[in-house]
Amino acid sequence: MRKAIGRSYWLVVCLMLLQVLSGQSQERLININESWQYLEKDYIHPDGALSDEGWINVDLPHTWNAQDATDVVPGYRRNASWYRKSVSIQQTEGKRYFLYFEGSNMVTKVYVNGQEAGGHVGGYVGFEIEITDQARKGANDILIRVDNSYNKQLIPSNQSDFFLFGGITRDLWLKTVSSTFIEDVTISTPEVSASEGKTRVLVELDGISARSHSVSLRVQDPSGKVVFSKAVAVEDGQATFNFTEDNPALWDVNNPQLYAVQVALLDGKKVKDQVSDRYGYRWIEFKKHGPFYLNGRRLLLRGTHRHEEFAGLGAALPNKMHWADMKAIKDMGANFVRLGHYPQDPEVYKACDELGILVWDELPWCRGGVGDEVWKANTKRLLTEMIDQDYNHPSVILWSLGNEVYWLPEFENGDDPERINEFLTELNDLAHELDPYRKTSIRKYYEGAGIVDVFSPSIWSGWYSGTYKNYEKALNKSLDKYDHFIHMEYGGSSHVGRHTESPITGDGELNPNEWEEPINQVAVANIAQNGDWSENYIVDLFDWHLRISERHPDFIGNAQWAFRDFGTPLRPENDIPYMNQKGLQDRAGNPKDAYYVFKSYWSDQPFVYIESHTWTERSGPEELARNVSVYSNAAAAELYLNGQSLGRKQRSLEQFPACGLNWDVYFIEGANKLKVTGYDKEGNEVAQDQLTVNYTYSKAGSPEELSLSYQLLDNGHYLVSATALDANKQRVLDYEEKVYFQCLAGGKLIENQGTPNGSSVIAMANGQASIEVVPAEGASKLSITVFNQSFKGTFLEIRLNTTP
Repeated sequence: MRKAIGRSYWLVVCLMLLQVLSGQSQERLININESWQYLEKDYIHPDGALSDEGWINVDLPHTWNAQDATDVVPGYRRNASWYRKSVSIQQTEGKRYFLYFEGSNMVTKVYVNGQEAGGHVGGYVGFEIEITDQARKGANDILIRVDNSYNKQLIPSNQSDFFLFGGITRDLWLKTVSSTFIEDVTISTPEVSASEGKTRVLVELDGISARSHSVSLRVQDPSGKVVFSKAVAVEDGQATFNFTEDNPALWDVNNPQLYAVQVALLDGKKVKDQVSDRYGYRWIEFKKHGPFYLNGRRLLLRGTHRHEEFAGLGAALPNKMHWADMKAIKDMGANFVRLGHYPQDPEVYKACDELGILVWDELPWCRGGVGDEVWKANTKRLLTEMIDQDYNHPSVILWSLGNEVYWLPEFENGDDPERINEFLTELNDLAHELDPYRKTSIRKYYEGAGIVDVFSPSIWSGWYSGTYKNYEKALNKSLDKYDHFIHMEYGGSSHVGRHTESPITGDGELNPNEWEEPINQVAVANIAQNGDWSENYIVDLFDWHLRISERHPDFIGNAQWAFRDFGTPLRPENDIPYMNQKGLQDRAGNPKDAYYVFKSYWSDQPFVYIESHTWTERSGPEELARNVSVYSNAAAAELYLNGQSLGRKQRSLEQFPACGLNWDVYFIEGANKLKVTGYDKEGNEVAQDQLTVNYTYSKAGSPEELSLSYQLLDNGHYLVSATALDANKQRVLDYEEKVYFQCLAGGKLIENQGTPNGSSVIAMANGQASIEVVPAEGASKLSITVFNQSFKGTFLEIRLNTTP
C-alpha cells in the first residue's frame, strides 16, 4: 500500500546490496541533499527567480523558519521560496527519472530545464515527481518552488498550536528506474497467532507489462534464514503472493523481530528493478471497556508525543536526530508514541520498528472544522498518502483521523457537527478500505466518538481544569462511557529551574507561605493560568498520574504531552515566548525533572535522581524540614545528608510521592551535600546520584537590582547570568519577571532557540536567567546588558581571553 521508494536508509542499503549481487551498478535512489542554492523571494514564475542575484548556499533538509518562528517578533514567514541545483543524469534508453521528496511544506512545484514537471499540495507526506520528459543526459537544472503561505484549503489549520514550517524539510532523492518498475509493495498479515502468520504481498508495477515480465519474492526471517522464495507472472500490472509463516518470530515492544523482503521485477532472466522492505508479525486487540492486548498479552501503553522540530533547526532535522529522539523516548521506558499532529519523517517509523515503539499515526486534520469540496479532496488524498507510505510498518497500530477537528472553523459552518460527522465517516470508511487490519482513532471530538474505533477525550486533570488527584475518577468515567478509551495528552508546563517550597497541592490548593503566620489554603481554579509553572508541581502531577495508570487493571494507556518543548505562534506571553513548555525535555533535548519521573516508572535501566539538579539554591526558616524526593526504579534507596544516612526506604507503587522514596531533610545553613544510593532486590548497589544545595535561613527582601555574572564554557562561548538581588545582595528566589538581554558589542547572543539559555527574552527561574554569548573573532571585549520594566539596565564587560 505504500510507494516502494518511500523507504528509509535501511531500504537503500539493502537495495544497493541486492544490486551488487545481481550485477546491477545503477543505484535506484541517490540522495541529493547537498549543495543547493536558496532564494527567499516569492516569485511566481521561474524567470524572476533565476534572474535574482540573492541566492545563498544551503543543504537539505532546510526550513526558512528555523529562527524567525521563535524570535521575539510577532509572526513568522509564511510565503514562497525557491531552491535550485544542477543534477547530473546519465540517461540511457528505457530509463525513467523521479524526484522523491520525503516531505516538503506545504505546496511544491518542480521545474526541470525550464519546464514544469509537476507538483504536490500538502505537507508532511512523501511524494514523487516524474521528470523523465524534461530530463536530458548530463547536467539538469532543477528548480523548486515551495510555499507555506496561508491556505485554508490545506490541513493542518492555520490556527493550530504549532508552527507550519516552510521548506524542503526532509531528504530529497533522485530515483532512477526502468520504463516498467515496481511502484508499490504492500505487505499484509491478516491473521497472526503464535503458531502461524498468514501473509499477503501485493506488488504493483508502473509501466507497460510484457508477457516476459515476472516478479520474484524472497523473504528472510530475523535470523537471516530464507523462509519463502517464489516467482510469479505479472497479471494486469500486479503480482500477488500468499504464504503462511509457521511459528513466526513475533514483533513485540520488548523484542521487535523484523522480517526482510526482497522483490525483483524480471524480464526473462534480466533484473529490471528491485526493492527491499521489512515487516513484522503481531496482532493487536482493544478490549471493549478494557485494556489493550499485543500478541495475546495485556500491554499498558506507556506513551508520549513528538513534534518534529528542534532548537535552531526548526523542522529540518537530519536522520540521526530523528533516531536520537526515538531512542531517548525508548530509553525513558515508553512503548508508545503519538506522532502529533502529522505524519513524520520515514526515519521515525524505521526507528519505531527497530526499537519496539507502537505508533499512533495522525492525519494533520488539526482544528479548522470541515471545509469545502476542494478541502475535502485534499484531506482525503493526504489520508491516502499517509496510509500508503506507512502501511508496512509493524509499529503503526492506529490511524488517527485528527485532533480537535471542530475547533476554530476556517469555513462557514465548518464546526457543524452534522457536516463534520458526515466527512469523518467518509475518512473512517476510507481508512478501513485502505487498511482493514488496523484501527482508527481521533482525539477531542466528542460527537464523533462513536464513528472511530478508539477515542480519546480531553482530560487535563490538574492543569486546564480540576486537580490531579481527580485523575482516577476521570479515567473511570471515560472507561464506562466509551467502548475503546485511550487517553491522549496530559501534563502541564514547567519552566526549567523554577521551583517553589510551597507547590500547589494535588487538591488544587496553595499552601501558606512558611515565612508567615499559618492561614487557610487558597484554591487555584486554573493552574495553567494561575499556577507558577514550577518543575516540582509538574513532577508531582506526573507522579500521581503514573501512580494511577500503572495500577489500573482495565486501562489501555495514555500518552503524556509532549516529549520536548516546541514552538507555537499562539503563546507569545509564555515564560519563553512562543514556546509550549510542556515537554519532558527542553527544546534542545536536555531532560527536565519530569523526565526522571517517567523513567522511574517505566525504565529497566537502573538509576537514581535527586529532585532537583536545577534547585540548588534554597531558603527557609531554621528547623523547618524540607521533603526531598528521589526518583528511581531501584528496589530501595538510601539518602545521605553531609555524610549521615537518613535511612534506607523501599520503593512502593502504593506510596506518594516518588513511590515512597522521600525524606524530611533539615538543611544546615550553607552548603549541604546530598547523596543517594540505589539498591536492587538483593541489596546490591546499582546506582548513585549526588548534588549540593546551598541553603539560607534568611528570607530575601524585594529585588533591588539585577546583577550580571559570567562563566567561560568549554566551546569558547560565555554563559551570562542575570540574578535578582535584594538590598543585602541575597538572591530573590521568588522573582519570576521577564528580563531582556542584549549584546552591545564584541559578539552576539545565541537567541531565538526557545531554550533556557538561548532566549533573549525570558522569565526568571528562582530569580535567575542566563543566555549564551558568542564572542566575535578578534574582539577584545564583550559588552552585555540586561533590563526590564523595573530595572533600567545592568551592564557587564568581559575582557576576552581571560577567566572570571
